[in-house]
Amino acid sequence: MGNFTLDRRTLLRGAGALGLAAPFGSMALTGLAGAQNAAAPAKELKKIKFATNASAICLAPVFVAKEQGIFAKYGLDVELVNFGASTEALLEAIATGKADGGVGMALRWLKALEQGFDVKITAGTHGGCSRLITPASTGLKTLADLKGKSIGVSDLASPGKNFFSILLNKEGINPISDVEWRQYPGELLQVAAEKGEIHAIADGDPKAFFWLRDNNYVQIASNLDHGFEKRVCCIVGLRGSLIRDDLPTATALTRALLEAQDWTVAKPEDAAKAFLPNAPKDKSTDDLIAVLLAQTHNHNPTGTDLKKEIALYAGELRDVQVFKQSTDPDAFAAKVYANVLSA
Repeated sequence: MGNFTLDRRTLLRGAGALGLAAPFGSMALTGLAGAQNAAAPAKELKKIKFATNASAICLAPVFVAKEQGIFAKYGLDVELVNFGASTEALLEAIATGKADGGVGMALRWLKALEQGFDVKITAGTHGGCSRLITPASTGLKTLADLKGKSIGVSDLASPGKNFFSILLNKEGINPISDVEWRQYPGELLQVAAEKGEIHAIADGDPKAFFWLRDNNYVQIASNLDHGFEKRVCCIVGLRGSLIRDDLPTATALTRALLEAQDWTVAKPEDAAKAFLPNAPKDKSTDDLIAVLLAQTHNHNPTGTDLKKEIALYAGELRDVQVFKQSTDPDAFAAKVYANVLSA
């Protein structure tokens, strides 16, 4: 990730230690000024609505930020709003001010951002959580084996379809004409595979992770292999008007989320416990820790690193005809990214 990321983490920790995490310039340092103003009332926290998907364990750090008081440390009173997997509803909520920000999958968000939603990306949160798996009985082992086969997805704009279209294209397989994508409700994908209606499933964690615990399934690929080991999966998006009108709050919110990523890396058990109320009832804290450790929560790019990754995705999505052919990847990345951490 380079020196930039190390500097960012140093900044986060330093800001927290000095009491600079609160986004308001008028707030005095905790120290001499704090002693002088010990009797003064506490600064009122800034109320924020933050959109999330309560079924996605990769977003557990958001719940960590709430439970461990990280949002409050940065001067924020955050209400988490669950929008599920509906990207359009989530992004529209952010763009129209019904929510101030959210975290979602890059390969679900980027197409919508190409269409002009007033949402800006301020950070990446982690890599991993998309998997391409197949029943062991199919005998399929590689991407090349999928030529002429059918792949099940939860919807035809899913991040799994977008990502594995990119991967197939890089392997010389046309993801439009050489494979068939079949849509099923998420809970029926496994049934369809077992019936032989599809040869493989492109889906995300935690479902895909736990399917692989069954020896009847094998993994063909994920978004952490085939050259994507250092690529971000999920991103922070904030409404454009928040960044334009209240940059200190946008900065504080982004820093809080990045600190929650650091917390998750250091204490995955806390993240698992925070997410447990949203997990399937048959899953334990240890089960959730295993999923989190399979993802790269220490990969959360910002600045030039993040813009480069966005541009790479934009070019790859253009190659598989998800993006318009007229879209310039570098210009797109510059347009949708906002640097709030240098504020």
